[in-house]
Amino acid sequence: MAQLVKLQDYVSRYQIDLKRYPTQFVRLKKQQWDRTKEEWERGSFNADWIEKEEEVVVEYEKKSLFSILFPKHKKEITEEIDWQNDELTEEVPIPEESSTLLFEPKLVYKPQTIEELKRMYLDQLFHFQLKWASSTLREKSYVDPKYMRDSLLRDLTQKLPDNYFLFYYPILKLKKAPIELDIILILPTEVVCIVVLEDKTSDAFIGSGERFWLKKSGKEEKKILNPTINLNRMESILGQIFEKQEIELPIKKVILSRNGYIDYPGNSFHTEFIDTRKFPEWFLSLKSSHSPMKHMQFKAAQAILDLVQTTSYSRSSWDLGSEETNE
Repeated sequence: MAQLVKLQDYVSRYQIDLKRYPTQFVRLKKQQWDRTKEEWERGSFNADWIEKEEEVVVEYEKKSLFSILFPKHKKEITEEIDWQNDELTEEVPIPEESSTLLFEPKLVYKPQTIEELKRMYLDQLFHFQLKWASSTLREKSYVDPKYMRDSLLRDLTQKLPDNYFLFYYPILKLKKAPIELDIILILPTEVVCIVVLEDKTSDAFIGSGERFWLKKSGKEEKKILNPTINLNRMESILGQIFEKQEIELPIKKVILSRNGYIDYPGNSFHTEFIDTRKFPEWFLSLKSSHSPMKHMQFKAAQAILDLVQTTSYSRSSWDLGSEETNE
């Protein structure tokens, strides 16, 4: 399940500590899945389980005088962390966590197979992930309900590995002006910029080097803005950020249409056109990376996070506003 690092201009806990929260999320996901699976196998599912949204503060372990005077050897600490976080790389030190949201899956029906159980679990985890990606201990953002129904966002988060960072239409603030980008996937060894072309099933997009492309939907034809303009702008912005921060990651460009056809005669200038015919193979290849998280990947994500725009409310103000609305 890819890490939803930034969704539009919503507040992100990853902005506070990019190295802590990926670890917490992976650990939480694994612990709750193990618990859910075990309960299901024993047939002792608790139908009263609820999804809690409260913030839980985890106290630091109290250290004895002996442990202070004789701290564990560095190697021993590293081995413990690797055991708890086998999906992360040893290149990235794991800080102690101070707080986390609590996620417990809710039984809405009794799954008959392990696949049904997994589907139910992932669907609820997806909703939790939206909350995870739009709140901090002190702030939260209003999440547009459309993201709950966004099948592409769901596919990218649910089907890609934990070690991928996803920026979903992030808004950057460059030279005091907000600029909305499209989709950025930061893999351990590369960055993929994605512009989506999707409307009705089987729409055909006729591309060219001109400012406008042609979209054919049945007998209807309509001009749309050439998507490579946004794609090239996104590549240029990231390229400048990476150069300034001395980040060395290749940037790939993709124009994606899961349910339509793309026809682009001529030179594509290092851009991949992935339509309904190529999507299954491309997506299978995209999610097949088994490389652990890398230092350069964190550096790239942090460089982007340092420039994002955030619109949020303090939790107290939000709660007060809700109360006023209810009145």
